[in-house]
Amino acid sequence: MLFIISLLGIIISVIIWMNARKKVREEKNLMFKTTVSAAGGATIVFVIIALVQCFTQIPAGHVGVVDFFGVVSDNVLPSGIQPVNPMARVIKFSTQTKEHKELMQVLSREGLTIGLEISALYRLDPDSVAQVYKTVYGGDYEQIILIPNFRSISRAVTASFQASALYSTERERLGVAIQDELARTIAPRGIIVESTPLRNVNLPPQLTEAIEQKQRADQESQRMQFILAKESQEADRKRIEAKGISDFQNIVARGISEQLLRWKGIEATEKIAQSPNAKVIVIGAGKDGLPLILDTK
Repeated sequence: MLFIISLLGIIISVIIWMNARKKVREEKNLMFKTTVSAAGGATIVFVIIALVQCFTQIPAGHVGVVDFFGVVSDNVLPSGIQPVNPMARVIKFSTQTKEHKELMQVLSREGLTIGLEISALYRLDPDSVAQVYKTVYGGDYEQIILIPNFRSISRAVTASFQASALYSTERERLGVAIQDELARTIAPRGIIVESTPLRNVNLPPQLTEAIEQKQRADQESQRMQFILAKESQEADRKRIEAKGISDFQNIVARGISEQLLRWKGIEATEKIAQSPNAKVIVIGAGKDGLPLILDTK
């Protein structure tokens, strides 16, 4: 539209400029000289405006779709300054990664209500932007395609999981399942799903308390198993130690004889007799008697 107005402005300015210039040659009138200058300046301005309309600037991370009175080109314009048909309209679409957050109430396999906070990271496929513009009303693919499918698939996939599993181990698998199903559904429409991370899962309070109690019981059971294993090891250690002492005593007992004991008694008597202390030594009264030592002090 601006290009057409610029062309009309150029035509009118040229006509005024030519008529005023003719009047200047014929009448030598100062007013017509001013008109010639003004018309020439206006012509230059309109020419510049018309030339500007022959180019468009596509921001980084965007592509442009060229719509020439309803005829849409399949070749999109990349980012940068691009020459275009000044009569055509250029619609710019972002191909950058965007995030959509959802906080919804979903049902688990057991029919329990779960609060699910989840995000979808997505972007447009640059090669499919023209198709999106032609097939999606107003080009609003987020509200028409992405969000309804995202909500529906999140509810359907969550319904195949048990609520107790989502408390810990199954969260990551749920996010991957939603991502795969969502990508399979909307990829043919030119929307690329990068990931669907789970931000939070809110389980019913009664279920959360039951799961926590079960975990505490499991931890207590594991603690008792550890204590029993430790006590069993300690009993084994004491049993081995007692057997070692018993073996030692048996070995010693087998090595002690009557002759050895008598010899040790004789050695002890000799050492006592050689002691500088004044003593009276009386040899044992019987066959197996021990020496009797009396201090004379």
